[in-house]
Amino acid sequence: RRHTRRRMKLRSAAPVAVAVASACAILTLTLANRLLPAAEGGAAELFRIERGASLSAVSAQLERRGLVRSALATEWLGRFDGRAGTLRSGEYEVSADMTPREMLAHFAEGPMKTWSVAIPEGLRLEEIAARLEAAGLVSAEAFVVVARDPAFVASLGLPGESLEGYLFPETYRLPRDLPAREVARILTREFQKAWAPLEGAASERGLSLREVVILASIVEKETADPSERGRVASVFLNRLARKIPLATDPAVIYGIEDFDGNLKRKHLRDLQNPYNTYLHPGLPPGPISNPGAAALRAVVQPEETDYLFFVSRGDGRHVFSRTYAEHDAAVDRYQRRRRRP
Repeated sequence: RRHTRRRMKLRSAAPVAVAVASACAILTLTLANRLLPAAEGGAAELFRIERGASLSAVSAQLERRGLVRSALATEWLGRFDGRAGTLRSGEYEVSADMTPREMLAHFAEGPMKTWSVAIPEGLRLEEIAARLEAAGLVSAEAFVVVARDPAFVASLGLPGESLEGYLFPETYRLPRDLPAREVARILTREFQKAWAPLEGAASERGLSLREVVILASIVEKETADPSERGRVASVFLNRLARKIPLATDPAVIYGIEDFDGNLKRKHLRDLQNPYNTYLHPGLPPGPISNPGAAALRAVVQPEETDYLFFVSRGDGRHVFSRTYAEHDAAVDRYQRRRRRP
């Protein structure tokens, strides 16, 4: 009788086992089907993951956009693969012909979508911040606040109260929505790369990093002609050595609040402007722009001259003079006569 009952239990269990196996097979096939690409030959789309978004939220967003067949299957896959908590906020290029596994791996390990921003030599901090904001990369206000934070500047190992002078001119490709501090780190990291091979030459001349950057920022604003940078730098170095005021207009302008583009005599007589290099001897308190590698190199490896003056010819180049009499004659020729009716 016991054997009979056992046979009856086995007979009754067999259909259940078959049903379970069938259900598992169907579930496996269904899941496999839902983890196939949502479409063939889908065009690339920009997909954004917000900061702090969960795997569940990302999966649901993918399904709403038609990029995956099933949010639930995608989430299950992500948890099975250990992707929960590894997805990075940012923008990515994905398409519906990618599998959910490929997408999740892309969000965790792949490159983010980046955007280009060109920062030319000689821009001020605020001008760089405006360019970064125009490119959609970071708030200009947030960037300026970070760049003027003395504690943050010190944390980067840079001298001074702000990052003016250390925001290296370059064409950058950056993802959107990086924290302002990270964007600042990227720009100053490029500066430090450019400075490293020049540090020895600066030390031989008895110039600190800060002094080189201040002088280079002036050189950058004084001439747009690459061939003149070393000569312009030599003028300022010669004047400093002889304790002659630098007398550079761009520095004066930097210290004028809301400058309207018209440099007046009263500006040159303003003793309250700490950047007035006509009245205050030596270097101004800080850089007046963000110089590139060529301007930095011009200061530590200048032309060897005895020039003390230069004046614009009006064509982007300058006339250099050794004495005030030579300089006055050049000013008369290229500046005063041009102004006369």
